[in-house]
Amino acid sequence: MTFFAPPAHHRLFPPWALHLGTPGLFATSFLDSSIIPLPVPGTTDLLLLWLVSHRGNPWLLAIVAIAGSVAGGYTTWKLGKQGGKAALEKWVSKRILDRIVRRVERNPVLAVFVPSILPPPIPLSPFLLAAGALGVNRNRFMTAFAAARVLRYSFVAWIAVIYGRHIVLVWAGTLEKWQTPLEFAFGILFVSGICLGIVKLRSNRRGSFRPAEVRAD
Repeated sequence: MTFFAPPAHHRLFPPWALHLGTPGLFATSFLDSSIIPLPVPGTTDLLLLWLVSHRGNPWLLAIVAIAGSVAGGYTTWKLGKQGGKAALEKWVSKRILDRIVRRVERNPVLAVFVPSILPPPIPLSPFLLAAGALGVNRNRFMTAFAAARVLRYSFVAWIAVIYGRHIVLVWAGTLEKWQTPLEFAFGILFVSGICLGIVKLRSNRRGSFRPAEVRAD
């Protein structure tokens, strides 16, 4: 399948994201559901909308977005399961930690499903991490998360088929003069987010494998 890149003055994503097509969408959706932050909330939705509206196969692209997101969400759940409440304290802001814990403990399925289907600014990764840290069963987690992502990205792909071209043109025309600063800022924040995530992951692993103290009898 061939993707037709839009004219230069209509680009709102870095060229690599558009030129990579389905692999780029998979990578973006994976990171979007992982513990590594992306610079723009809803990046996967925007990229899916963009690719479908430029003659991409909506079925294939929706499946790719869903698969990448489910894989990324599973890694976040797994990180929470391995790190426990210590991982929550390390990765989740204290300002929202208590509320997230209460919601997951009260209704774990809804606590995973609702943030996974709603658009930004609803946070996602803290709920996925909490699900793992607080012992939500893997099958229940995966069912709720996958169902939400199927609904969300299927809806985005449908919107892209019906209205995508018009939305992209209006949006791009409005932000045309900011194209270069936006691309530069996106690139800097994207790299910074990945570096921060890697540093935190390495720190978390070192803490997990810290040798236990030997007690004298």
